Amino acid sequence: MKMLRHLLGFLRVLLLELSDQGAYRRYLERRCQSHSTQEWQRFTDSRYRRKYGNAKCC
Repeated sequence: MKMLRHLLGFLRVLLLELSDQGAYRRYLERRCQSHSTQEWQRFTDSRYRRKYGNAKCC
């Protein structure tokens, strides 16, 4: 039972990281902000700009 609880906790953390929720939580903590639609939009805009903003050569 204890091992199952540990596995489920690990899967929860993994899913949060894969869905950017973990990164968003850390972003809010660094900026001392609370969750809002505007903060989520700023977070995703800056994240996607960094990820896709640099043109790749050939």
